[in-house]
Amino acid sequence: MAKIRPSKGHPYARILGVGGYRPTRVVPNEVILETIDSSDEWIRSRSGIETRHWANDEETVAAMSVEAAGKAIADAGITAEQVGAVVVSTVSHFKQTPAVATEIADKLGTDRAAAFDISAGCAGFGYGLTLAKGMVVEGSAEYVLVIGVERLSDLTDLEDRATAFLFGDGAGAVVVGPATEPAIGPTVWGSEGDKSETIKQTVPWTDYRDGTVERFPAITQEGQAVFRWAVFEMAKVAKEALDAAGITADELDVFIPHQANERIIDSMVKTLKLPESVTVARDVRTTGNTSAASIPLAMERLLATGEAKSGDTALVIGFGAGLVYAATVVTLP
Repeated sequence: MAKIRPSKGHPYARILGVGGYRPTRVVPNEVILETIDSSDEWIRSRSGIETRHWANDEETVAAMSVEAAGKAIADAGITAEQVGAVVVSTVSHFKQTPAVATEIADKLGTDRAAAFDISAGCAGFGYGLTLAKGMVVEGSAEYVLVIGVERLSDLTDLEDRATAFLFGDGAGAVVVGPATEPAIGPTVWGSEGDKSETIKQTVPWTDYRDGTVERFPAITQEGQAVFRWAVFEMAKVAKEALDAAGITADELDVFIPHQANERIIDSMVKTLKLPESVTVARDVRTTGNTSAASIPLAMERLLATGEAKSGDTALVIGFGAGLVYAATVVTLP
């Protein structure tokens, strides 16, 4: 029997660079209130959201991704030709095929990088990060570009009082590459498909195509059920990720949860008993919920503002439609 040669990768992987792109149009709550019966005070108290960014016709999923990825590549100190794989997490690229990752890889100028899309909702960045780490360690790519990108304004029902104010657009990207010591911890991830109806697209695309429904599909959710699940179950997952990495809450520098809702973030901080010294990402206030893009966008902003610094130890956790989740501990670039 022939013997297969073992893979030759690197002992560890880390995030080497981060970049983000937010659309130029800033949308305050007052605009949302034009189509729903609510108030600015109610939106802020329920979600913490003050503004969000909505893309224009030129700010496509691919265009925003290229902008964010270019910044991440520059921040990592490598060239696009060195990128061996491009992983894009999105639920708002409306072409079933080809993967938008292939277009992005080409526009960036990679040297025929492997490229594919994944659909894991708000946990998508964590899923992509885990895949990237595996590629670097296994040896199939030395540098992997992970992009979370959404145009959720295209999937927002502006007359739905429960969700109209939540969603925003944007792209966040990181470059994952070789490391000489552990810098991306074990991933705690999974799914609870029995709860898949709590966050979902209103109807399949085929219903709209066939004229079964007149309204374009949108994202809807059962707010209270999602809140309870995120606060109680995801706090447990976050604690498991800390334990898996051998890190205690007291040793943590930064907490970057999915930017779904500030009340969820506050409740998770309390449940995890994080010390006041831990910097908590609250990008949701001005960016809204950008699903797969929310964690890298929040990471980029914390580093850009100096609220976090290179070398800090950060707990990241994403959770959303599926219901799916992914948490890990990383060293910030």
